[in-house]
Amino acid sequence: MKKDNFSYSFNTSKSPEEVYKLLLDIEQWWTGLYEETIKGKSKKINDEYTFEAGGGAHYSKQKLVELIPGKKIVWLVTDSNLSFLNSPSEWNNTKLCFDISIENNKTVVVFTHEGLVPKIECYNECSGAWTNYLDNLKKKLN
Repeated sequence: MKKDNFSYSFNTSKSPEEVYKLLLDIEQWWTGLYEETIKGKSKKINDEYTFEAGGGAHYSKQKLVELIPGKKIVWLVTDSNLSFLNSPSEWNNTKLCFDISIENNKTVVVFTHEGLVPKIECYNECSGAWTNYLDNLKKKLN
């Protein structure tokens, strides 16, 4: 099942510490496409923030549950309302994960949305949106 989760990876010349710092500043990478509003904090364990986009089509609340400086960030989605779905709470209890490592003198960034799998309704539309955000993040880090 783990291999079915939506995942996206890329390399950057930025250091793992630079990538980590940028990722904790949600507005630096999860905005700019669908009239997003982000409220709250994401700097330390148990910080929470909300994300709204698409004129109310997407609402989710994330809690920072794992931090390994320069290596890993994990947010747990504690609440969601994706109004365009038959089951608007599909994201509840899914995780947004960034793993950061070094390979061949490059920083490797791997994003995985644990629980966003092909069998759920949101997969195609949500994976497409993630790809757009992560493409922008990749450009920002290169």
